[in-house]
Amino acid sequence: MAHESFEDKEVADYLNRYFVAVKVDKEERPDIDSVYMSVCQNLTGSGGWPLTIFMLPDQRPFFAGTYFPKKSRHHMPGLLDLLEAVREKWETKREDLIRTGEGITDSLRQEINPAGEGRLTEDLIEDAAYGLIRYFDKQYGGFGRAPKFPTPHNLMFLLRFAYYEHHDEALKVVEKTLDSMYQGGIFDHIGYGFSRYSTDSKWLVPHFEKMLYDNGLLIMTYLEAYQITKKEHYRQIAEMTMEYVLRELTSEEGGFYCAQDADSEGVEGKYYVFTPDEIIDLLGKEDGTYFNKFFDITSKGNFEGKSIPNRIHAEISSISGHNPEKADGNPDESVYCRAASMRAEGKAAGSLENDRISKLRKIVLEYRVNRTILHKDDKILTSWNGIMITAFARAYKILREERYLQAAGKADRFITEHLSLEDKLYVHYRDGSASGTGHLDDYAFYCLALIELYEASLDMNYLKRALRFTEAMVERFFDKDKGGFYLYAKDAEPLIHRPKELYDGAIPSGNSVAASVLLKLAAYTGNPELMQTTDMQLAYIAGNIADYPGSHCFSLIALMGVLYKTKELICVLPDSSMVTEIRELLSRHFLPDVTVLVKTQGNREELSDFAGYTVEYKINDAFPAYYLCENHACRSPVHNIEKLEELLIKTVEYV
Repeated sequence: MAHESFEDKEVADYLNRYFVAVKVDKEERPDIDSVYMSVCQNLTGSGGWPLTIFMLPDQRPFFAGTYFPKKSRHHMPGLLDLLEAVREKWETKREDLIRTGEGITDSLRQEINPAGEGRLTEDLIEDAAYGLIRYFDKQYGGFGRAPKFPTPHNLMFLLRFAYYEHHDEALKVVEKTLDSMYQGGIFDHIGYGFSRYSTDSKWLVPHFEKMLYDNGLLIMTYLEAYQITKKEHYRQIAEMTMEYVLRELTSEEGGFYCAQDADSEGVEGKYYVFTPDEIIDLLGKEDGTYFNKFFDITSKGNFEGKSIPNRIHAEISSISGHNPEKADGNPDESVYCRAASMRAEGKAAGSLENDRISKLRKIVLEYRVNRTILHKDDKILTSWNGIMITAFARAYKILREERYLQAAGKADRFITEHLSLEDKLYVHYRDGSASGTGHLDDYAFYCLALIELYEASLDMNYLKRALRFTEAMVERFFDKDKGGFYLYAKDAEPLIHRPKELYDGAIPSGNSVAASVLLKLAAYTGNPELMQTTDMQLAYIAGNIADYPGSHCFSLIALMGVLYKTKELICVLPDSSMVTEIRELLSRHFLPDVTVLVKTQGNREELSDFAGYTVEYKINDAFPAYYLCENHACRSPVHNIEKLEELLIKTVEYV
């Protein structure tokens, strides 16, 4: 509609003569988008973008829809005809429109989320997990039919379900999906990174737009799969994706840009596709033929006469050097026993790219960059940066590569310097200035990022800042009567409705992320008031997701933190240099249910202020003491890192 109608002089003249036209960036104003998307869904039975709303001057809507062509066609009303009809009605039957607006607004305001009185039961977890497994595409991975979205938060949920329940099938669902997405064209095999979604069932033809949040969430998912299975190709895919983000979506100051467009020179996908002759002209006949075969670039093509590079034709076992059916020579062995065995023996698989392909790919990438222009959306959003900071911090925690922690820390400093003021956050930064009063997603994702930075570095400053912003989030967004967080703050611009969102869409909901943040900080601090807020939030979630738990997977990840046993590890160290051993231990194991606090001579006072109960853990100058606790009841301490690792493995590994 932007090109077809809003940039058209005839439409613009009519709009400006009779209407006040307002164009809203849904990324900068998700509160407005949420309110009026609910209107559209209620009026039409569906929603989507572009979203078109006609409203009264006081924000009350009376008509909603999505896409309208400039002129009517194929039983679809045209925007010009619609504008004329609304103008005529406004001039002749204005009271009808006002009554309609009043009725819609009253109906919207009655959609008040009930108080959280739901029971926290494992049924919610099982219903969601088995629902996803039933919906799983066994041939190509993913869920349902085309179009297919990565939905990494669903995969992260299934990884935890596999972990807690020792569930073979759940892990296989995740692995098949991750393998298939990498092999398909949704993954950019030349420049790396993932596109928004696949238009077909086998992940071959994507909508070529690359979003920051998709890549951040997928980095986390591949890293977790690597940590559980120790399959090397998952680590490599995560590293490739981070290479893309650092090269294409990172500003000089460290903030992360929003996206890269799908179109080049007005043609979707033009930037990404090739012909065999084009590659041979570039690389020469021998190397070009080899490259074309490796990435399935053919004369027939797979997208409008050209080819999207892909690896669908190659089995993942031959790509990665691992046979998933006969790991360690035993086809009947449990997935979990195989994974534990690979971890114990430190086995690694082969590389996804051989040296020859790696060299040729870089030549093709440089050629592609200079062949056509690809527009970049260089907005820097606080919420999406929180996702990518979390991804890079987690990468450092698992892979121990210093550059990933540096990238996460630099982006955090960007938010501190440009997108925050004391304990307040802004939404958006571009061209040297920040704007927009922070919404729930900004606070929730940034707090999650700060917690992840702490867990990666064990630097208490991150945890203290996470607590400060979480307290601000509770004060500005939390419903202290019924539970749940509102989308926009109590001191923000008022709209006709103040929604609470729980549904996980392209990214997890702010409410689900806030629940995870609260749960973590309650465990770290032992603060009774924070625990009470956490309980209210979890009860609110349980009371509102029971009908469709599979649409709220990130909320379920938070609920797992109370439905399954949690573990608290308190490390009392005579020498701060021993922190390195703790970080290395944590990198080796998937421990989603373990929180870690480290007490040293250097931080004991600030740790006591943050978590008062740690006063009772005395430092011995001669040796360390590691206290592993379950549900706040502690075992006798062990005094060396090997014993601690043995204890952790005994309590968490697949058996």
